[in-house]
Amino acid sequence: MRKIYSYNVNGIRAAINKGFVDWLKKEDPDIVCIQETKAREEQLETSVFENLGYHHYWHSAQKKGYSGLLILCKTKPDRIVIGMNNEKYDSEGRVLRVDYGDLSIINVYIPSGTTGGLRQEFKMNFLEDFHKFIFLLKKNRPNLIVTGDFNICHKPIDINHPERHKKSSGFLPEERAWLDKWEASGFTDSFRIFNQEANQYSWWSYRANSRVKNLGWRIDYFWISSPVINRLKSAVILPDVFHSDHCPVSIVLED
Repeated sequence: MRKIYSYNVNGIRAAINKGFVDWLKKEDPDIVCIQETKAREEQLETSVFENLGYHHYWHSAQKKGYSGLLILCKTKPDRIVIGMNNEKYDSEGRVLRVDYGDLSIINVYIPSGTTGGLRQEFKMNFLEDFHKFIFLLKKNRPNLIVTGDFNICHKPIDINHPERHKKSSGFLPEERAWLDKWEASGFTDSFRIFNQEANQYSWWSYRANSRVKNLGWRIDYFWISSPVINRLKSAVILPDVFHSDHCPVSIVLED
């Protein structure tokens, strides 16, 4: 069995200061896909991961203190692929892939469009280009796990008071339509295989005591391609983990 976690930490250094390493030691996942590191490898003491037996692979943004990805894994991957071969997105540290045998795990941090205007346009362009990128990859690497912060709630069940958010980035009709297309192209939302309940969220605004009230959004996913489904044993959200405005999500996969 292989435990794989995904976690937008909203700053890896801040998360470490809030007990992230102790939590990591206790949970002992095999692979952790981290988004929004907001740091470069040289800006922190990586021995905190190495001492727990993790190899670490980074894709940081050119802009300091912004975006960025990290994958921690107990077993060295056969291959590491950084970025999408598209400088516009790769300069922001958006996509990082590791391969184990015939399985590819893609860690993605999809841009937020909450500032509107140009960034929403950037987000929509990224979504289209990312879909093309994955579609081509899937032809040669059909066993895919795509995980990370998608910054989109797919369905009304995935967001608090959906009627209030129809014009909010992250729940716009065109964003949700993109996830419909993504799903139709051969990806399954692993969490919904096991859990069809409402009020299951992975992100809460820091405003208005949102987390205590569970006024959240489910924007962090493990999407799996069809050949991987029969290896999936569980998929959960871990809302009681507090190092970020997000919480981790995880799957267990049969080797």
